[in-house]
Amino acid sequence: MDEDLFEKGMEARRAVLGDDYVDRAMSSADDFNREFQELVSTYCWGLCWGDDTLSRRERSILNLGMIAALGRMHEFELHFRGAIKNGLSRDELKAVLTQIAVYCGIPAGVESFRVARKALQDMDSES
Repeated sequence: MDEDLFEKGMEARRAVLGDDYVDRAMSSADDFNREFQELVSTYCWGLCWGDDTLSRRERSILNLGMIAALGRMHEFELHFRGAIKNGLSRDELKAVLTQIAVYCGIPAGVESFRVARKALQDMDSES
């Protein structure tokens, strides 16, 4: 494992997903999945998100589209919340979700809006 990339990844992961989420993921790592958590932090977050060629806003938009297309709604909610942290407005997010519906199919759009609406309600009640 590249320690510098890992640290860069942990910084980005915490900035986008929040300390609570990252702390839970890392503290629940065991002998079976610890290397996987390190891989996620090093390559997804260090190598990819740590590259300044694209902004975190741009990466959030890309991730929402790809994750919705794959139907991974647990991850979608996580990255939807991260997109807000990365500066996307509700109107921008609505436009992203509309584009998901057009290009990935209405069922993907319906599910994306459902998950996003719940996340927004939860976030509003948390503040």
